[in-house]
Amino acid sequence: MSNDDLTHENFDFRGFDVPDLKAVTLASSSDGEQSKQPKTKHEDASRNRRHGKKKSKSDARSKKRAGAGKTSESFDDYEDYEEREAVSKADKKASKDRPGLFAPMTLREVTVRNRIWLPPMCMYSSFACDGRPTPFHYQHYVSRAFGGFGMVIVESTAVAPEGRITPCDLGLWEDGQIDAWRWIVDGIREAGAVPAIQLNHAGRKASTGCFAVGYDGQSVPEEAGGWPTMAPSEIAFGGLRTPRALSVDEIHGLVGAFAAAAGRAVAAGFQAIQIHAAHGYLISQFLDPLSNERDDEYGGDLTGRSRFLVEVVDAVRGAVPEGVPVLVRISATDWAAGGWDLDQTIALSKVLKEHGVDVMDVSTGGIMSGVSIPVKPNYQVPFAEQVKSKADIPVTAVGLITKPKQAAKILARGEADAVEIGRAALRDPYWPLRAANKLGISSTEVPYAPQYVAGAY
Repeated sequence: MSNDDLTHENFDFRGFDVPDLKAVTLASSSDGEQSKQPKTKHEDASRNRRHGKKKSKSDARSKKRAGAGKTSESFDDYEDYEEREAVSKADKKASKDRPGLFAPMTLREVTVRNRIWLPPMCMYSSFACDGRPTPFHYQHYVSRAFGGFGMVIVESTAVAPEGRITPCDLGLWEDGQIDAWRWIVDGIREAGAVPAIQLNHAGRKASTGCFAVGYDGQSVPEEAGGWPTMAPSEIAFGGLRTPRALSVDEIHGLVGAFAAAAGRAVAAGFQAIQIHAAHGYLISQFLDPLSNERDDEYGGDLTGRSRFLVEVVDAVRGAVPEGVPVLVRISATDWAAGGWDLDQTIALSKVLKEHGVDVMDVSTGGIMSGVSIPVKPNYQVPFAEQVKSKADIPVTAVGLITKPKQAAKILARGEADAVEIGRAALRDPYWPLRAANKLGISSTEVPYAPQYVAGAY
């Protein structure tokens, strides 16, 4: 696997076993049914020769699915998704009534011009280590807004200095950082996109290295600008330093830190707030029984483990105007036996909807190192589909969505309400405009800035 495949949005696959689609552990089904192991190409060929069978399109599709690997523990809905290669007649009819990639989407008092969003992707480029954005961030985000993205979600932004993933992360932990954001937010809005921001605390995955400071994949020593970390329990992530367990009073303080950061974000002009509860960072650490061994009100059963997130949602919802949408990014499974899974994600999503969350941004992974993750196009879309249908809440889908027709099919099938284009957007800031051309949509129907109309596809 190339280095280009080692990261996805702000989830870093380094330290994980990412095989070429070998068997992996998924969220367990209620009946614990085991899926069959895929046959090898040699076995398929031998069988066909013995029975005199010719290769059919169906055989080719079956072989393709077998080569993609099966899970050791699966669930019926996921298998149904994998086996559905074509949209049925009923789906085709229904897809005509579903919004396309360039249909607007209204969330509370905010209307997003289309369903192609830029997900939060860490840039590790606050080189002064003060949490403030720089001209690089202006260029990075505003260029994608001019490129036609509907919502631009700014990368992981720390609610406390010790909550940064690396020393070069962005932050909104103090009022003095607000003004540094305004020109970027204004630039995104002037280009026609909705500026959103992801608020985060990295917990036990904080104080790690990056290209700017070195110590890549390691804990940064304190003498080199690192700091002690904290978590629900004293359990380290992989080879990183062991965190200390948070006290209840500290947890309450962090709830307030999320709310205060959300208030600063609105003061800077952001129109939507995303709470990062995925990828093994602090909130995710509370959710997962593999990283949360607490025996107080913030541990134990699902209600206890999700208490911190629910309190953060309530605090953020109360700190921002009623018309500002609140999104939550969630890992639908951590790909580890006994860990966080899809059933818990669906149950939690229902609760979050009742507490004022408007959209679930469905991703996977991040709590454990050394697990197998089946990285392939659309590999996380089935989870978004299940959260959307079973929790009855709008969702965004991620997971190596790189091609226009691929993205359009996700919406046409009703699997998500919006798609997030991450890695492809790093290569092409104007991905939405190119996608419109590929899909045969007139340039007059897509968000070209007046300055760029002369160069329209």
